[in-house]
Amino acid sequence: MQNDVPLLIEADWSNDWKHYQALRRRSDNAAFWDERSKTFTTKDAPSAYIEAFLRLADIQPGNTVFDMGCGNGALALPLARAGHAVIAADFSRGMLDILRATQATEHLDGITTVQMSWEDDWELFGIGKKSADVCIASRSLAVADLRDALLRLTAVARKRVCITLATGASPRTDERVLRAIGLHARVGRDYQYAFNILANEGIQPTVSYIDSTRTDTFDNFNAAYLNFKRMIADATAHTASDTQREHALPRLQEWLRDNLVPNEHAGEPDEKGRPQAALRLAIPRTLRWAFLSWEV
Repeated sequence: MQNDVPLLIEADWSNDWKHYQALRRRSDNAAFWDERSKTFTTKDAPSAYIEAFLRLADIQPGNTVFDMGCGNGALALPLARAGHAVIAADFSRGMLDILRATQATEHLDGITTVQMSWEDDWELFGIGKKSADVCIASRSLAVADLRDALLRLTAVARKRVCITLATGASPRTDERVLRAIGLHARVGRDYQYAFNILANEGIQPTVSYIDSTRTDTFDNFNAAYLNFKRMIADATAHTASDTQREHALPRLQEWLRDNLVPNEHAGEPDEKGRPQAALRLAIPRTLRWAFLSWEV
């Protein structure tokens, strides 16, 4: 009698991920983040998410760190301030410019910045096997080939890998709004793909969770309406028809009239360092991220 093969091993989680990514309406690319970087600043803002990530990562004194998808340095900068040597890589020159500006202002010499993507040949940029003690990828794994990205991080790390991925729909999607107007988004649960891909590679990751609050703010009612209208178009591209979306828009306006309030923190920096606008949602969104880590 043949031994039964576990269904988890039979499932092709990697190809399922590629199919799912192809369905996403908007992909991340350098041009998108270069444009977004224009709204970011070098001003520090408290972040419960960053504090939780660093606590869970538990990076030991003297450990070197490779931060892939570093953005404007949300993790690279506090790690350098703590005395770690950090290789900070991102495909967005705009984001790296913000990181470099902060680095120069604070006279931090522990960060080496590298402009490269997940798909590039990392060795051409000096990122070879066992290049750093710890590899981190915080909310940056919006990649076409998740298995390849996870194995690349594993190969570069000498000791440990730490990543975060969404547990629900895209963090750009406010699922509360969709439910209120009778629509729904495709829920990917990205971290489940990562966990299963790693399991099929014989890797046993530890999973924790980080809850972060996102306060979306808007200059005026019309700005909020247009923002959520775009969000609805992106989030429901494969779950609703044009007619269904059009019929939902009056309900969106009604929901916004009930849920937009004056923002008492207008002008103060948000989590990304951007100035907050005049209006906010009455109840901020809570996003849950899965923190996966594994030893190598």
